[in-house]
Amino acid sequence: MDLLKQVMEHPIDPDYRTASEQGKRSTRHRLWLAVALVVVGALVALSAMQNMRTAPLRSAEREELVERVNEMAARQDTARTSVNQRQAELRRLRAEILGSDDDGELRDRLERLDLNAGTIAATGPGLVITVDDAPIDDPKGRIVDIDLQQMVNGLWTAGAEAIAINGHRLSSRSAIRGAGAAITVNYRSLTRPYRIEVIGDPATLQARYAETTGGIWWNGLVHNYGIGQDIVAADDLVLPADPGLTLRHARKGR
Repeated sequence: MDLLKQVMEHPIDPDYRTASEQGKRSTRHRLWLAVALVVVGALVALSAMQNMRTAPLRSAEREELVERVNEMAARQDTARTSVNQRQAELRRLRAEILGSDDDGELRDRLERLDLNAGTIAATGPGLVITVDDAPIDDPKGRIVDIDLQQMVNGLWTAGAEAIAINGHRLSSRSAIRGAGAAITVNYRSLTRPYRIEVIGDPATLQARYAETTGGIWWNGLVHNYGIGQDIVAADDLVLPADPGLTLRHARKGR
């Protein structure tokens, strides 16, 4: 009776039922996979069609951008030529005015102002500071813009007369900023290692710099993060003028 009852209640063999359910799941899986492949193929085809349709537009935009860049470069060359002409005229007029300065007091004063402003090259003894990232691959061991800002401010405080970073002369209008992974001076990218040339009294400049906020900042970078710093004295440094400094305002005397 039990066997007969089991046959009546479960006419399908359990193993057969399990195999049948697995087969249905496998069929559904293949069906969903086929649908997914069809959708992906349709998206790829649609993307390819859009690329083909927009390719001429992108090409035209690229050509327009190149044309605008060339036009702006030509305008910049024209403006640079005009600036050079005005500067030559300014030097001529300045020489005429200074020619009547018998004792040379005005000439000396202008030269000192030019030197401080960075409009003429500076020469003299000083320090050469070479800094570089730590040898380990650690973001904390990388030099960033604020590190160079701290150093430059400390050097000015210590009595520096002129400073250049990787050959770029610094002035009161110079900007040291970060641009992604690069550091820029007056919007010109620098490359490692960074070479800071400083004109000043080598006998006192280094000691006074170590006591400034910038010197303390860099002492922490060297000892805590392994950033490299090498300071040597130099007898004869030549720092070029800042090419970005030009006459902006003038007034004719009465």
